Amino acid sequence: MKGDSSAASYIHLVHHLIEKCLIFRMSKEECMEALSKNANINPIITSTVWNELEKENKEFFKAYKAKMSQSEIEDKRLSEEETKCVSAEEIIVSDSPKDSSDD
Repeated sequence: MKGDSSAASYIHLVHHLIEKCLIFRMSKEECMEALSKNANINPIITSTVWNELEKENKEFFKAYKAKMSQSEIEDKRLSEEETKCVSAEEIIVSDSPKDSSDD
């Protein structure tokens, strides 16, 4: 019985840590990596618990994945816009006349 209690406690801990990852908007892979590095939890355990949570909370994970996909699209768009702005700034700076006091 003690082994069952210990295993249940461990699974509960992993469940709790996955919820923390969700708060930080991590993907399953990011969560697996973070828990492996920071909590020494085998990625297979994290993946298994994550999969069970997905089965039990289908609607939540459907919405979560949709939100994550939308965020990725927005992040990519913003990154492209930032790149365009930086490139434009570099062009403007390189084409601007030199300080006239140099003459």
